[in-house]
Amino acid sequence: MPTISVKTTAGADAGSIDLDDATFGIEPNMAVLHQVVNAQLAARRAGTHSTKTRSEVSGGGAKPWKQKGTGRARAGSTRSPVWVGGGIAHGPKPRSYAQRTNKKMIKLATRSALSDRCADDKVVVVDAWGFDRPNTKAAKAALAALGVEGRTLLVVDRNDETTIRSFRNLPQVHVLAADQLNAYDILVSDYVVFSRDQVPGGEDTGAAGESTESEE
Repeated sequence: MPTISVKTTAGADAGSIDLDDATFGIEPNMAVLHQVVNAQLAARRAGTHSTKTRSEVSGGGAKPWKQKGTGRARAGSTRSPVWVGGGIAHGPKPRSYAQRTNKKMIKLATRSALSDRCADDKVVVVDAWGFDRPNTKAAKAALAALGVEGRTLLVVDRNDETTIRSFRNLPQVHVLAADQLNAYDILVSDYVVFSRDQVPGGEDTGAAGESTESEE
């Protein structure tokens, strides 16, 4: 079971936490990761593209010239796909790009992505953010103290409005509620930062300098 140090917003140690092996310690399943991420990106597509067929473009009601005797190719309508201004043959129409992905695969992909980040020491756990009011400057300073740089995924309580508003103006930080955690957002982030109470399957092992054994 991997153990990770818990940090304060000043970068000091605040104990440690045991991470769930089934969430942070598995061998990443690359095939499932690939399929689930592709499905996520496909579902983002609007699918609103549309072209007109020859029956939908205006004009072309009359035959442009007689069938025989002109020396030109036969033509029945100026709206044929071979004509400029004609309809589009086999063009795109509005459609959904969503793919069906079962829940087990989605969960496995999320755990695989977390395990990959944990293996690279890119998972950070913060004891508590503790902002009295929304403060972007303090949020930026906290990330610097934690040694977090680059694109960052911040996992917080969805009701922690103060923390969310503190980080949301930082362009490299993506704030996400714990129940919205997904493989794509984890993989595109350099660091994944959890608050202590939002770590999936985490087991607190006590604060720094404190013994977790019962006194006799």
